[in-house]
Amino acid sequence: MNTKIHRNKELSIGEALIPVLAIVILLGYNVYVFGDEALSGSNQFVLLLGGAVAAIVGFFNKVTFEKMMEEVANNIKSTVGAILILLMVGALAGTWLVSGIIPTMIYYGLQILSPSIFLPATLIICSIISIATGSSWTTSATVGIALIGVGGALGFDLGMVAGAVISGAYFGDKLSPMSDTTNLAPAMAGTDLFTHIRYMTLTTIPTYVVTLIIFIVMGLSVDVKGDVNIDTLLQDIEGTFNVSLWLFAVPIIVIGLIIKKTEPLIALLAGTLMAAIFAIIFQPHIINEIAGVKEMTFQSGYRGVMNAITRDVVIPTENKTLADLFTSGGMQKMLGTVWLIICAMVFGGIMDAIGALARISQSLLKMASSTFGLFASTVGSCLAINVTASDQYLSIVVPGKMFAKAYEKKGLAPENLSRTLEDAGTVTSVLIPWNTCGAYQSSTLGVATVDYLPYAVFNILSPITTLIFAAFQIKIKMILNPELKEDTVTV
Repeated sequence: MNTKIHRNKELSIGEALIPVLAIVILLGYNVYVFGDEALSGSNQFVLLLGGAVAAIVGFFNKVTFEKMMEEVANNIKSTVGAILILLMVGALAGTWLVSGIIPTMIYYGLQILSPSIFLPATLIICSIISIATGSSWTTSATVGIALIGVGGALGFDLGMVAGAVISGAYFGDKLSPMSDTTNLAPAMAGTDLFTHIRYMTLTTIPTYVVTLIIFIVMGLSVDVKGDVNIDTLLQDIEGTFNVSLWLFAVPIIVIGLIIKKTEPLIALLAGTLMAAIFAIIFQPHIINEIAGVKEMTFQSGYRGVMNAITRDVVIPTENKTLADLFTSGGMQKMLGTVWLIICAMVFGGIMDAIGALARISQSLLKMASSTFGLFASTVGSCLAINVTASDQYLSIVVPGKMFAKAYEKKGLAPENLSRTLEDAGTVTSVLIPWNTCGAYQSSTLGVATVDYLPYAVFNILSPITTLIFAAFQIKIKMILNPELKEDTVTV
């Protein structure tokens, strides 16, 4: 709420769009050349080049280098929590593998979730967990990873499974009163939390129902039988790990901690440490193998657990289907994503410092001559800032501050703005590979953004739904008397 928005009176819309055009062209060509390997480092450098283009525009408009660096520093500082969570998720994934938690979840999931119901069940499970925790990130890092494993074992395209995970995770994140974006959006628009949630259900529930139907049809129509033999998979999991229902205690406790409003970092750390203890108790043979010893000692146990937390760990298996599932990169795996986030914050920080973000939003606002135009401009602004600033929160804060007065002048209740910010800002952030949310989800789930994007149905449909409601004047709450905001009517 205290985020400063830089305005540069000298910056024209053409100048503001130069860095955007440059970054789109550079990233497009880079992905064409490197394909899936683009996120390994070249995209990160392209973001820095985009920041350099923005800096040149800033120099021509008398923006000092110090001002740009100050905003870059503020942006990077704002991502410290996200970076620490990323590293802790890597540690969690490592210990949850070697302790047998993820293999056990896959083991029972394969028996319970048949291919025909798997995709809608994944959507519903992730929706429930994210509503309970208020966090799409925690949902992906816990049940999301396990469901990716189950889907892969059943023979599903991993992009399809990740799309169902993300659709469910962002449905809950968007509606949960414990979600940070659900609290931020009404604060920016000038309404209260529960009015915002109630009003948001008008567009969110229909979108979710359509999403559920699509995944039901998808699950019934996709042939995933292939050569996958579930009985063989179950035997191979049992032959490698000591499968036990007791292992479910760790994810249940972690989710319980989040529901009790424990800080995510603390909950993830607790989950990592508990899983490390469970690994020594339930899977001593795995720890010995990682440590390279035949008999466990305190030192070898420590070495095995620390390797699982920090480095690549591969549990040997002759089953090709399980080979990827029995691999974890630990904290080391997340370093590329950390690098991507830092470079994205450099680009976004300079764009903010030179006034480009404010100028783009102002230009979109000028196009809002009608009610639909105002909604469309808000959606466009949220999308533009998710692409340029690479940050979900800025896509809510900047349009929220820019458009609040415009909604009031048109006699629109503030919950119209808060709902649109969530429909367009919160859910689309995960569709941008270099956005913090896109980078996090692709790293956590092990699926490239471009692979899950076509299947992130809920995230794609949400901004479309809000525009349809605006175009046909469906459930648009008006202020009868702008001076008395409690006197409202729904059109």
